[in-house]
Amino acid sequence: MTTTPSANGSAIRARQTRILYCHCKYAGVIPGEVKDSVLAGLNSSGLGFDAVPDLCEMSARKDPALARLAAAGDIKIVACYARAVQGLFHAAGSPLPKNGVEILNMREQGAGEILEKLLASATPAAEETGA
Repeated sequence: MTTTPSANGSAIRARQTRILYCHCKYAGVIPGEVKDSVLAGLNSSGLGFDAVPDLCEMSARKDPALARLAAAGDIKIVACYARAVQGLFHAAGSPLPKNGVEILNMREQGAGEILEKLLASATPAAEETGA
């Protein structure tokens, strides 16, 4: 979370949601047009995001990046089925937290729906915390 002063001197905390995009390079179970549309939409959105070639492969290697991502807090993961993604992080020894994680499924959701949810998180949720 970042804290910035508002016009009246109170602090506003902006919630920054991290985005992780999996290109599912090796399994090939996600329709190419969905993957390509989501990736193009993310690239043109101006949002910061992490793109990985394949979460399955990262899990098999027990890539330490998965531990960092799991520990980071607020995250939206664009990949496939939620149970599969959770299983991959667990198998890598870095289970995802119960709260603050949203998994968007490119096997069942269209690119438009996924991008809409990601762009909605781009507007930081601001809350006043007092002077």
